[in-house]
Amino acid sequence: MNNLAHTYEHQGKWSEAEQLQVKVLERRKVILGEDHPDTLSSMNDLAGTYWNQGQWSEAEQLQVKVLERMKAGLGEDHPDTLISMNNLAHTYGNQGQWSEAEQLQVKVLERSRARLGEDHPHTLSSMNNLAETYWNQCQWSEAEQLYVKVLERRKVILGEDHPDTLASMHNLALTYGNQGQWSEAEQLQVKLLERCKARLGEDHPHTLINMSNLAHTYGNQGQWSEAEQLHVKVLERRKVILGEDHPDILSSMNNLANTYGNQGQWSEAEQLQVKVLERRKARLEEDHPDC
Repeated sequence: MNNLAHTYEHQGKWSEAEQLQVKVLERRKVILGEDHPDTLSSMNDLAGTYWNQGQWSEAEQLQVKVLERMKAGLGEDHPDTLISMNNLAHTYGNQGQWSEAEQLQVKVLERSRARLGEDHPHTLSSMNNLAETYWNQCQWSEAEQLYVKVLERRKVILGEDHPDTLASMHNLALTYGNQGQWSEAEQLQVKLLERCKARLGEDHPHTLINMSNLAHTYGNQGQWSEAEQLHVKVLERRKVILGEDHPDILSSMNNLANTYGNQGQWSEAEQLQVKVLERRKARLEEDHPDC
């Protein structure tokens, strides 16, 4: 029953997975008791299914129980306890309960450092999670300090071109941008774009996202010509890959229109903005915020 539930999960059939996981959990509670590892595993699986359906409250209730029992049975520093603590922190974050998420993530990071050392992948992942929580609370300085550490260590351990290193570079660049440190953001984004092009190709979604981010950074520095060139490339490639009416196309079109406007190219801006408005009306209705 549990294996079939996992197969449903892998197919995104969350309702079918949930029904089976509820049954498994109920039976394991009766047969094995509340604190048996298999019962806790079932509780955790069901919480994950709730999580994937955006049922944050239901996920939180189960994750709180799992964490309490793991603390009692395995201790505060056991790897499974730290994983449970991290899962609950993510659920708090998805509900905008950043303070609660931060408290748990600080504990996870401290214990990972003590048990595993500064350079262990789990420690770096915990550091990154805490940085994201700081970021979501606009605590840019705290986020920056952690992102810098994570990036430096991942470069040494994983190399410049590893996906996790590139993700760290992306996070730090955005953090610089949120603090108005455009030059620092630009340097990272140029490197990131070059590596994405080399690793993934010109048309990969990650390459186009990084190209768009760099264009925004140029725009925020008043480098409109450089911003325009990149926005044009992103728009052209997305049209070919995604089609004219995809939300990312409309976003690219809007970005390019704003860049034209900032250069006083009002006619070009108007043409694009009319198209964006028409397509968003057709897709989203008149009263949608994006219209």
